[in-house]
Amino acid sequence: MLLVLTGSSCAGKTTLARALGERVPDVVVHDHDEIGVPEDADGQWRNRTTEQWIVRALEYQERGVDVLLTGQSPLGEILASPSAPRLDGIAVCLVHVADEERRRRLEQRDDGRWSPAVLDSFVGWGAWHVGHAKDPRYRPDVIIEGSSPDMAWVRWSRWTKDDPRWDTYLLDTTGRSIAQSLDDLERWLMRQHGAHRAGLLALSKGWVD
Repeated sequence: MLLVLTGSSCAGKTTLARALGERVPDVVVHDHDEIGVPEDADGQWRNRTTEQWIVRALEYQERGVDVLLTGQSPLGEILASPSAPRLDGIAVCLVHVADEERRRRLEQRDDGRWSPAVLDSFVGWGAWHVGHAKDPRYRPDVIIEGSSPDMAWVRWSRWTKDDPRWDTYLLDTTGRSIAQSLDDLERWLMRQHGAHRAGLLALSKGWVD
């Protein structure tokens, strides 16, 4: 099973994933960027790298091991990746934070290296993630235009927000301690595991129309 923590920068994905990995030893934790990020990284690079991670998750799957992957690929990109239908389960959590808190964290983490325009882009990307998580018809052009040619967007392009397969859990870390968010994340993960074992996971194998 592939569990994904997605969202724009500085919402807390990596911190939470590492802490959760210590609590839940039967899940292996990886970060999307750990295999390297080129200077010219773009949407197509993200598409290709996401596919590489899905292939690695399939290798873990053969050994009965679940993967928790942090990154910035939203649900639509995961589902459109070539090998996604081979996964026996997919679950996505969007880790989000309020705009001004994200700006503050970015300034603190990166020592003021970002211009106001770049900070705006981080914030805008975060806001888009929220819209996408709620409704597959919310500006799909953001991820589809200029994407890798092997992406299968048609798999979900006709879905509506009421489709049970369009399921992203929103975890807002604004004004909350790491411990509080971690507790919520652990409960989410346990629910996904339980639904998967019971055959009730919305994105179990066979989800493709």
